[in-house]
Amino acid sequence: MTVPDPVLIVQTAFLGDVILTLPVAQVLRRNEPDLRIDMMVVPRTAGAITGHPDLRRTLVYDKRGADSGVGGFLRIVREVKRGGYGCAIIPHRSLRSALLARAAGIPVRVGFDASAGRMLFTRTVSYEKDIHEIDRNLRLLEGIGLGRSARVAPLIAPGEASKTAVAGFLSGSGGARGRRIVAIAPGTLWNTKRWPGERYAAVADGLVKLGYLVVLIGGPEDLALCGSIAGGAVGGAGILNACGRFDVRGSAELIRQSVLLICNDSAPLHLATAVGTPVLAIFGATIPGFGFGPIGVRDTVMETGGLSCRPCSIHGGDRCPIGTFECMLRITPQMVLDEVASMTGGE
Repeated sequence: MTVPDPVLIVQTAFLGDVILTLPVAQVLRRNEPDLRIDMMVVPRTAGAITGHPDLRRTLVYDKRGADSGVGGFLRIVREVKRGGYGCAIIPHRSLRSALLARAAGIPVRVGFDASAGRMLFTRTVSYEKDIHEIDRNLRLLEGIGLGRSARVAPLIAPGEASKTAVAGFLSGSGGARGRRIVAIAPGTLWNTKRWPGERYAAVADGLVKLGYLVVLIGGPEDLALCGSIAGGAVGGAGILNACGRFDVRGSAELIRQSVLLICNDSAPLHLATAVGTPVLAIFGATIPGFGFGPIGVRDTVMETGGLSCRPCSIHGGDRCPIGTFECMLRITPQMVLDEVASMTGGE
């Protein structure tokens, strides 16, 4: 079967979801080299796919801002219609995403049978809960006649501008030259997926004592958290706070230059996957079995076993449902530092 051209991939969820959708475009391009592939995302995730070699164009749907409401939805529908798409692939399981493709008259619409808008698809694919999100998304290609594909890692291309900006930041720090970098991304949208900031500060201090340069990474929403970690640590010039300084591709470049990323179950985990940096991921309320864990052979997950309350939800929440937060508090800074030594060979 020839894939209807051009193709629109619709993924207007969070940054991690967008990154884990990129293999769909990569495998499509590998199978159909002349296929024109576009992707629709929200503004805050658009930077992750800028310059991707397998995407022709990025469509930005500001569904909670300039394009909110019926008027904004209809404007986006008109833009999609002008694209003349032959096929829409929709990993996002929202009714709005399915409705948008249907209203734009895209003739072939492929999504999951677990989607709220499944009745609007022309073809559905079974949503498999017990596999990685990359593999789940790649299953959608079966809906357009491609066979099952082996997993491929997402690709993010930081670009020369990001490389230059990061190089300037590191060289301007004074203490970066010749030091191995460990990146720490302590933020997450969900409180129960966040290892406590004071523990990240203790890990940062331990890493500085081992000779590493620690770089804190995050978006504008993480400014207060990263500021408190930098302020709570005593590592001085050995800790750089890059939170809010860079866009997604700049953060990806900082992670690329690091020997290791330490983070929660959050989007930076997937950025590290996309640039090939090993990850030490701390999981609390959620579990890797949901399909969002790291996939690299050098990656490690730290989690607390033996808790009947875990996992408490697929995303986590604002507070621990039983008030103990044991899933995170049982993981100590020394445990994390010991794991770092194991992953890096004690260097």
